[in-house]
Amino acid sequence: MRILIIEPFNGGSHAAWAQGYQRHSSHIVEILGLPGKNWKWRMLGAAVTLARQYRVLLASGKQYDLILASDMFDLAVFLGLVSNLPGSRPPVALYFHENQLTYPQSPNDQVRSVGRDRKFGLINFTSALATDACFFNSAFHRQSFLEALPVFLGRSPDYQELDAVAEIEKKSEVLHLGLDLERLAALKSSADLFDKTSRPPLILWNHRWEYDKNPAEFFAILQKLMVAGVDFEVVILGEHYQPPPELFLENRELLGSRLLHFGYAESFADYAAWLWRADILPVTSNHDFFGASVVEAVYCNCYPLLPHRLAYPEHFSKSEHGKFLYCDTKDLYLKLKSLLECMREVDSSNFSSLVAHYDWSVMAPRYDERMTRMLA
Repeated sequence: MRILIIEPFNGGSHAAWAQGYQRHSSHIVEILGLPGKNWKWRMLGAAVTLARQYRVLLASGKQYDLILASDMFDLAVFLGLVSNLPGSRPPVALYFHENQLTYPQSPNDQVRSVGRDRKFGLINFTSALATDACFFNSAFHRQSFLEALPVFLGRSPDYQELDAVAEIEKKSEVLHLGLDLERLAALKSSADLFDKTSRPPLILWNHRWEYDKNPAEFFAILQKLMVAGVDFEVVILGEHYQPPPELFLENRELLGSRLLHFGYAESFADYAAWLWRADILPVTSNHDFFGASVVEAVYCNCYPLLPHRLAYPEHFSKSEHGKFLYCDTKDLYLKLKSLLECMREVDSSNFSSLVAHYDWSVMAPRYDERMTRMLA
């Protein structure tokens, strides 16, 4: 089978997903993408550019059995622009990394009108209607999107099209994110020179430096632990835009010598080394449709403390929820404090096995099987 991935935002985790499937699939996978920037324009205008580029591919003799498109563009417009091409249209699947109905709005976004909200949400809605299958990266994501749709459509003054929700639900399913975890395993030796037994426990932050990851609560808990005299060290990783948020700069000063690294890792090898060195991952995020950075840290045997909500519970069996999930800020602080005080007695050497099923060696065959079924 020849598959064309259309990725309007071909950067970061989106690019990693597309390239990961391309490398590990038993099918022939090509990627048609645009640079991973200007996300609003990608949603509003990328369909025109990608339709033109798709026409060029077909004119050069390329043929595809299936199109797998990412969510960050107007799929309905794209399909309309290529509808007059000769031959039958191949089946089209839409992969939801995120959606604009339930993605929290940035406090820095100056465009706060109802029209702005509806514009991007409407693109997700019509794209889901236009596709043959909708895949979501987590069960939480699928459920939250389908639950938000009736409320979203109900804001229309008439012709609310509520029946369309059932139509979308019928063709929607979960296809978890594939990750290159074996690449992390290959770099485990890069952390061998870091002797954990002679150092305080190492707390990890490996998320974007943005509002939806709730860094204020994370740093507040660290400050509370410092006041309580608890011994620990910290490494702050993750992407951010320049200049760094003031909150991070302030806490860099407050943490002082406890802070072993501050900023984006220079290479994937450096990133992997810090993950293998870290002991505890306390997550305070208000939003996560999947949580790739969490899964990567757990695979590197980092002990996760995660909110009992969003996509996190589905990463673990129910018997493990009491160990890894917390209910509120007070619960997080108490569990983190207790864990820090006895970390060297905790055996986390088997945590990799908890999330190893997200590696592409397992996920690519699942993707392949599902894409093949679309042709049946």
